[in-house]
Amino acid sequence: MLTGASGFVGSLLLPRLVRAGHEVVALTRDPARLQHVPEGVVVAQGDAISGAGLEQAMRGVDVAYYLIHSMEHAPAGLDFTARERMSAESFASRARSAKVERIVYLGGLVPRWDGEGRPPRHGSRHLQSREQVEQTLMAAVPGSIALRASIVIGAGSRSFRLMVRLVERMPVLALPAWQRFRTQPIDERDVTEMLLACLQADLPGRVLEIGGPDVLSYGEMLGRIAEAMLVGRPTLRLGVNMTPLAGRLAAAIAQEQPELVLPLMEGLQGDLLPREDDADRLLGVRLHTFDSAVEHALAEWERTEPLAAR
Repeated sequence: MLTGASGFVGSLLLPRLVRAGHEVVALTRDPARLQHVPEGVVVAQGDAISGAGLEQAMRGVDVAYYLIHSMEHAPAGLDFTARERMSAESFASRARSAKVERIVYLGGLVPRWDGEGRPPRHGSRHLQSREQVEQTLMAAVPGSIALRASIVIGAGSRSFRLMVRLVERMPVLALPAWQRFRTQPIDERDVTEMLLACLQADLPGRVLEIGGPDVLSYGEMLGRIAEAMLVGRPTLRLGVNMTPLAGRLAAAIAQEQPELVLPLMEGLQGDLLPREDDADRLLGVRLHTFDSAVEHALAEWERTEPLAAR
């Protein structure tokens, strides 16, 4: 079963599962949002928060992909952390009852502990929520596998789209202090292949932290994106973060929702790097470079929407 089939990663994984010969049940709250459904895929309507439709959709399911994630403004006064917790608990309970053998979950990297064993500054609601969801799912179905990634580079990635819009629309890139922090962005194609490999990988109960081959600061990523877009953007490096102001300004420039951008920026408190560097080997995936990932993402973007800066 595939949840989030109409989302960024789910829409990439669905055709790969079909091409690999697997029977797929695509769970969605709104079947109308699912476009270009491959032949043979069963579309099931359900809601993870309420649990409606889950029991029926999970009948006979061996592996369930949990790709549900929402940071947008929620109805009925629920913030995204409450929605995430309720969804995970509801899904985990029903997966356990249905005797699902494995849940495959895609979450986010969490900050490292420092050299003296002290916990990191963990003020990010986004990262805390991702980790709590992971723990809930893994506890319910012990044979599960979780992948943790930072920025996924792809035309449908809202993090990547935010960076592209900032490069496209800001004549001068004013970069807060977080621009010096490093991470390992990963190509959407590599994430998709890793998720596919998790279906049958002999890695029960494992949490794999995944990243691309390039370690880059956020400032370097913006610079490389500007180069790929063939635009020159002078940079102004600031010594402070000003997250609430910078987040709302970035959201306005990119025409994004502040409810999405602010939690993402809250996580920019230090390096976000995988603790181990063997997920690609364990899952048999050859990684694309950052520059290759950006070129691929921009080309896919331009298939449906022009980029003014290009």
